Amino acid sequence: GIGGAFQYGLQVSIINSPAEYIKSFIRETWLKRYGSSPSEEMITLMWSFIVSIYSIGGLLGSLSAGYMSVRFGRKKAMMFANIPALLSAALMGLSRLCGSFEMIIAGRFLSGVCGGLALNIHLMFAGECAPRNLRGLIAMTASTATAVGKFVGFALGLREVLGVDALWPILMAANMLPALVQLLTLPFFPDSPRYLLIDKKDKEGCI
Repeated sequence: GIGGAFQYGLQVSIINSPAEYIKSFIRETWLKRYGSSPSEEMITLMWSFIVSIYSIGGLLGSLSAGYMSVRFGRKKAMMFANIPALLSAALMGLSRLCGSFEMIIAGRFLSGVCGGLALNIHLMFAGECAPRNLRGLIAMTASTATAVGKFVGFALGLREVLGVDALWPILMAANMLPALVQLLTLPFFPDSPRYLLIDKKDKEGCI
């Protein structure tokens, strides 16, 4: 769940806290580039785009989840989902240093791709690996991980933690940690028995 539904929950909640700081960053960047302050409507439009593009990335990730889970297997597909997560963390974390609010937009899009992939493959992978008597309980890990991700996002956004003007790029790059944890631990997990039997025709591996 750490690299699955947790990523979705984290990204849904983490964007709320730094809203005013990111709007100020857009205003400052625009002023430096063009020599004039943007209108409030333009700032609102850019901010709306930053928030909503996550859903577009999520749609793309969700549409790709089925193909990737069959083509590469559930475990490898989950590992691939961490690549856009790490790229998005790098883009958003370095956006202020590079003076580019477009990097935040690109980062949010990539984090959406990660969320769409991870949320769908998490449910598939966990459900197929679970023993029959624990399948319902294991399927609940998706909603649990989503809730924990939302809570962690809100907690990190507190002013006493990372919710201050100087630290908002680090807050936006926080999805790097769960991605790294999953990349280091998931190789030791087995692959889905259903995938091994039906897609790979590996009866021995499935058993």
